[in-house]
Amino acid sequence: MTAPLTIADLKWLARRRVPKMFFEYADSGSWTEGTYRANEDDFAAIKLRQRVMVDMTNRSLTSTMIGHDVAMPVALAPTGFTGMQHADGEMLAAKAAEEFGVPFTLSTMSICSIEDVASVTTKPFWFQLYVMRDRDFVQNLIDRAKRAGCSALVVTADLQILGQRHKDIHNGLSAPPKFTPKHVWQMATRPQWCLGMLGTKRRTFGNIVGHAKNVSDLSSLGSWTAEQFDPRLSWKDIEWIKQQWGGKLIIKGVLDEEDARAAADTGADAVIVSNHGGRQLDGAPSSISMLPKIVDAVRDRIEVHVDGGIRSGQDVLKAVALGARGTYIGRPFLYGLGAMGKEGVDLALSILRKELDVTMALCGKRDIQTVDRSILAHNPY
Repeated sequence: MTAPLTIADLKWLARRRVPKMFFEYADSGSWTEGTYRANEDDFAAIKLRQRVMVDMTNRSLTSTMIGHDVAMPVALAPTGFTGMQHADGEMLAAKAAEEFGVPFTLSTMSICSIEDVASVTTKPFWFQLYVMRDRDFVQNLIDRAKRAGCSALVVTADLQILGQRHKDIHNGLSAPPKFTPKHVWQMATRPQWCLGMLGTKRRTFGNIVGHAKNVSDLSSLGSWTAEQFDPRLSWKDIEWIKQQWGGKLIIKGVLDEEDARAAADTGADAVIVSNHGGRQLDGAPSSISMLPKIVDAVRDRIEVHVDGGIRSGQDVLKAVALGARGTYIGRPFLYGLGAMGKEGVDLALSILRKELDVTMALCGKRDIQTVDRSILAHNPY
């Protein structure tokens, strides 16, 4: 194909270059995948006002997210297994984000460790925290993030119990992959991916192996993670995390007005309206459909961000119009990474920026910080 022009083009390339088990990990939702599809479909239902005869010169996409300057209101979302889309994936994506001027958020379940990412970046990145039963391990993660100079902690609230994703079970997903005939075939048909993996030592969960108690190999890692997500997680735990962290705090995974108000009560700096990319509660509403309700519920008490379903710069603009101070992309940058490595992440960000800039201009706006609901022709939410 010619040079990719859209996120969909990058997705097509990634499907051809990444082993099926890892591509489908990124490209899947829980159970029927209804919420995963709704995240995308509901953006399409929002229509924009076309404006003409307005000055479209000197446009600006710069903004802030929790006080940090950003080149556009987009951050790279925390995604597990990123280093299995492409060798050293988290390190490459973090470098791309830093060069572009947007935040990169490292997942607890990353392949490259906190220290790996810190070794290739010069500016602070953000760290996403899963709250485990082993609070000593959680404390250790927070301390490591502090030492690495991370400038924000993103606490995921919607993974107390793991949603079932049928594709992962069918594919026998693991990191590193098992050497069954099925998995060997998947990798053998992706030689470029295999060469990359042969050239790196990072093939399992770098933040966990060697750091969590009694986790030294793949079998012990599997049993540990299955037991560690804490179903007792409550708002009281946020108080403890705030005390241990002492910096900017974002709560990810809020999809209800009541929960948003509770998040604001904690004194956190931002909340991310999210259904975990449709990977947790299937049948939940899309993130974008809940965004304006949550913005109205908390008003100016806490900054509101959103993720889920963003596949274009137009989607970013629609989210900003509905009140989001920032947006997060997961699958778009993973598709770019799987397709072309760091160059693909650069390209994904550039595609989004161009689409965002042109669409904003055609809606009659020159500054992203002046965009509001007035640019919408039809808002079903």
